[in-house]
Amino acid sequence: MSDVAMPPARFTPKQRLVLLVLLGAGFMLSVDFSILNVSLPEAGAGVGLDSTGLPWITAAFALPAAGLTLLCGRLADLLGRRRMFLAAMVVLIAGSVLGGLASDPGTLLTARVLQGLATAMATPAALSLLTTTFAEGAARERVLGLNGALQSGGFTVGALLGGALVSFLGWRAAFLVNVPVAVTILALAPRLIAESTVRGRVRMDLPGAVTVTGGLLAVIYAVLEKNAAVAVAGVLLLVAFWMIELRSQAPLASVRILARHTVKWGACAGLVIFAMEPAMIFLITLYLQNVLGFSPLATGLVLGIPGLASVAAGVLAGRIIGRLGARTVLVTSLAVQGLATLPLVFLGTGPTSQAILIPALFIGFFGHVAAIVAFTVTATSGLPDHDQGLATGITSLTQQVGITIGIPILSTIAAAHSVQLTGIHLALSVDVAVTLATAGLVWLGLRPRHTGGRQSE
Repeated sequence: MSDVAMPPARFTPKQRLVLLVLLGAGFMLSVDFSILNVSLPEAGAGVGLDSTGLPWITAAFALPAAGLTLLCGRLADLLGRRRMFLAAMVVLIAGSVLGGLASDPGTLLTARVLQGLATAMATPAALSLLTTTFAEGAARERVLGLNGALQSGGFTVGALLGGALVSFLGWRAAFLVNVPVAVTILALAPRLIAESTVRGRVRMDLPGAVTVTGGLLAVIYAVLEKNAAVAVAGVLLLVAFWMIELRSQAPLASVRILARHTVKWGACAGLVIFAMEPAMIFLITLYLQNVLGFSPLATGLVLGIPGLASVAAGVLAGRIIGRLGARTVLVTSLAVQGLATLPLVFLGTGPTSQAILIPALFIGFFGHVAAIVAFTVTATSGLPDHDQGLATGITSLTQQVGITIGIPILSTIAAAHSVQLTGIHLALSVDVAVTLATAGLVWLGLRPRHTGGRQSE
């Protein structure tokens, strides 16, 4: 990545419409995720699901969303990214309608599985359409910044408006709100977005697909359910996947790409970015409601208002990367995310703690979103267009796995202490230590390589 300042990117009217469609889809999925978080108790009660079954409303989405992302990203490369994106919108409509009409737990959970599958299909396809439509450099960095801003804005909008929507229209609205947006995207996308081309005859690495999908599903299930035997099985399947890819003539995920230091260390950073910050937000939600006694609406305001910093970070991050380079911005932003969490380790019950909380969230959210943009630029740069589906599949997989495993891990650490506030302090301390240690490792891992007197990627 060059250190020379780049001129600001200019988009044509058609490119702006492409951005509207692709970024709008990501914004919709982000809003939907936040609204559904708010509506989980009401949705469970509405279909007769007791409190012990509520986590499965989230797990039914998380398993396919994380476990199938890599496979869907590669399928988008092979079968066509626009085709995969449009198919995802159809699946999303089906899942949303089914969820909105659900009257029993099985139907509701099936709807969530379909929504998770739609996310696994749409996210890498949309991101790879962005990275192939906009050339590497200032234009792509600005687009990825806007993508990060809108996704973060979606979480903020969902946190602020989700409670009101569910209160006035009921929990079914959290599902049905997707339908008109997805239908509009289906109508516009074929007119605006060209289909990607497939090089040569399509070949599918079936053993690789089976082992990686089974391995990811097993590992994620093991984390959610704290099942050691399933975790071991998942790891063995992932090892088998790696061995298959080394020998496959048409690998699902080329080891050459997976071994690139930008992909490898970018994914390492991304996993921590997405695992630690959502888990921190979850812990602060517990702190605000269970320790301080805040209402859900007040909690949404406390977390939602600093979300404005996330939008600003997404807008600015692309330009900062153009000036300083992705490595510098990624590591600095990751460090900011960790250091902003440090004051939260000392939160108490007095007014001073509340005065510390909101500034720390502002700074942390800014660093978090800037790190997301830099991670995406790092993990997708320097690759040809025909490998962008795999690259964006890896970044999307990293995001979904991080979000899925972070909360269970840190909440388990917090629950290990009988005093809730002390447990939250301990879990936040682990968050800070892991984030800062990862920033240091990524800085070393992404250092420029020199081979034969030439600097490598």
